[in-house]
Amino acid sequence: MRNASDNLAALEKIATVDQLDELLSRPTPEAIEAMVRLEGDVILLGACGKIGPTLARMARRAADEAGVPCRVIGVGRRAGPEVRQAFARQNIEFLHCDLLDRAQLARLPDVPNVIYLAAMKFGATDQEPLTWAINTYLPGLVCERFRHSRIVAYSTGNVYRFSPVGGGGSTEEEPLEPVGDYAMSCVGRERIFDHFSRTLDLPVCLLRLNYAHELRYGIMVDLAQKMLAGQPIDVTMGYFNAIWQGDANAMALRALEHTAVPARPINVAGPETLSVHRVAEQLAALLDRPVAFTGREAPDALLSDGNRGYALLGHPRVGPEPMMRWIAHWQLQGGPVLGKPTKFQVRDGRF
Repeated sequence: MRNASDNLAALEKIATVDQLDELLSRPTPEAIEAMVRLEGDVILLGACGKIGPTLARMARRAADEAGVPCRVIGVGRRAGPEVRQAFARQNIEFLHCDLLDRAQLARLPDVPNVIYLAAMKFGATDQEPLTWAINTYLPGLVCERFRHSRIVAYSTGNVYRFSPVGGGGSTEEEPLEPVGDYAMSCVGRERIFDHFSRTLDLPVCLLRLNYAHELRYGIMVDLAQKMLAGQPIDVTMGYFNAIWQGDANAMALRALEHTAVPARPINVAGPETLSVHRVAEQLAALLDRPVAFTGREAPDALLSDGNRGYALLGHPRVGPEPMMRWIAHWQLQGGPVLGKPTKFQVRDGRF
């Protein structure tokens, strides 16, 4: 087993998509050890989005480095040729499935370890029925289909109310007070998973992610792109959390060992409360661009307390400084982006 003592934060830059994907999918020693203890195959439902491809690859690499036999299966409704080819190269099986179709869902293989990534956020406004179907109805179908498995299900920090800046962020014990249809449907997703966890004795872990970053998407990418386009930065939503996607991937794999009945929520968030104004200024210096601001910082923001996640799933290896350095370089060299802005500045819940 590899002793991954590599210091990611010391990297000056990330130059290519291949290098980026390798780093995002590089398993930690703890993730490798978790794969030794877990028995059986891993299936990722909704594997073709922002997170799925590198998470599937990390699961594959962790199992290989652990020396354990394990199928890693990615499931999705849409997968372009690049994703399919990448999965094939990495020895990750891909299965096409419309998860909302009971017949197709029933044909998926039985596996003990399920990672649930299916969700709808972008375009949720004006498509509320579909948003609720994907975020709230589908989890019930998945729980019934995989009632003999353990499930790690992605959720979001949007289920919380805004937290006072300086208060450390929302903890898992706080009441859920969602704003808008998207956030309400995400609470619905959690409630459905929790219901079936209790009634089917189904171990579930709910990962409340807030906010994942890599070089192709994330709040810092949004800020950098605005500056390069000569647009002002709105600081009304003045603070945020940021976690490197590679760290979030490793935490998700380890979460398979921390599923519980009833469903256990765990915040997956960066430890720092970051100022939009300050981060924008630092990015502007790295980009050698001017920055202008608009709005006035609100006294609260969507913030999460990640301490339970650190205790159970490990502490993030990459902090905000290297993320800013890498993102600035990526933007200046014209690196590709996913074109999915976080809309973190939204305060009325309309995404």
